[in-house]
Amino acid sequence: MFTVCPWTTHRSAGFTTAGGSNAYYRRLVAHGTTELSVVFDLPTQWGLDSDAPLASGEVGRAGVAVDSIDDMRVLFTGIPLERVSTSMAVGAPAAVLLLLYQLVAEEQGLRADRLTGTVHHDVLAEYVVRGRYVFPPEPSLRLAADLFAYCRAQLPGWNTLSISGRALAEAGATPAQEIAFTLAEGVEYLRTAVAYGMDVDDFAPRLSFLFGARATLLEELATLRAARRVWSRVLGEQFGARGPASRMPVRRAVRGLAAVLGGRLYGPAPTVRPFAGGRAAARTVDALEAAALELMLRVDELGGAVAALGHGFQEDEIGRAAHSHLRLDGDGLDEAARLDPVAEQRQTERLAKVRAWRCADRVDDALIAVRKAAEGPDNVLPPMKGALASGATVGEVCDTLRQVWGAGFQPAA
Repeated sequence: MFTVCPWTTHRSAGFTTAGGSNAYYRRLVAHGTTELSVVFDLPTQWGLDSDAPLASGEVGRAGVAVDSIDDMRVLFTGIPLERVSTSMAVGAPAAVLLLLYQLVAEEQGLRADRLTGTVHHDVLAEYVVRGRYVFPPEPSLRLAADLFAYCRAQLPGWNTLSISGRALAEAGATPAQEIAFTLAEGVEYLRTAVAYGMDVDDFAPRLSFLFGARATLLEELATLRAARRVWSRVLGEQFGARGPASRMPVRRAVRGLAAVLGGRLYGPAPTVRPFAGGRAAARTVDALEAAALELMLRVDELGGAVAALGHGFQEDEIGRAAHSHLRLDGDGLDEAARLDPVAEQRQTERLAKVRAWRCADRVDDALIAVRKAAEGPDNVLPPMKGALASGATVGEVCDTLRQVWGAGFQPAA
């Protein structure tokens, strides 16, 4: 699925504490909303607990703080999870937060296969534009592959990856760069999934791509058409994809734009033809496709998206130096709530109670199981789920993985 996200309408959803966010979500659901969007605060996205020294001053500032299953319970109290689709923007700890969501759903008596939603954990984009990656690249891809396999078996209705070209565009990428580097990341994830034994036609339809809307409609439509053509070509030529869903057209994205304008700007499936017939528009799409393919070839010559990151290729091309250390801006959050100095204290007090009430021996044993899985070839998500169910925190699970895999970027103290 290719989706366009206008920068001017992007709103974060998460209010400092789980209780505040829950009140907001319940109001939305009461008014008929069936799609919820959760943005977690920066410590959660870094895989840190709220009482960690490096989390000081950031707890709840740019989203909701979730440290344990206790917070996730509060976050979704009274929310009919079988009737909503939940989008979670979290980054590398996506697997941890999704497991907490699954545990809460099971406590509500729901089967995992009834849950729908998307996790935004494009770890490769984090390396290019945000600088808050949690694990090194290779373990990050291993964790992503474990998440893909787990969701295929346990959460078949879940979109396991949203690849964010929008983040690249915001960092200054041209349309051709946005297409090339976003789809190159998609190729890297596909290669990882295939290497882990997954069939491309089973996995590719669960990918979604998020592109940023630019100043003009024609420019954005050209970007989407070129992206569709490049992706379809890559899926067919490099991966031998057979299913039409694997080469997902941009029809939904174009429909979204059409809805904004109040008109029908797309042609019948399977061919998307916004403003078809214009020679200038066709030349623009052709030029974007050629430029994107050239950049993707250069990425491939360097050994793929991860190897290219090691060379600083994407960063140099985009000019990342002028856009380093971007932060979530917390759009849509109440400013006073975001900057409430008492909120961090309350959250750390909640966390202290969780640590006091749980069975420490049970948590320790569960974290040992996580460590053993991380050291070997087994999927790490089942033992992670057991650890979280026992009361282990997000930071403790991520710290266990860091002890085995190493750490990525850590914010300055």
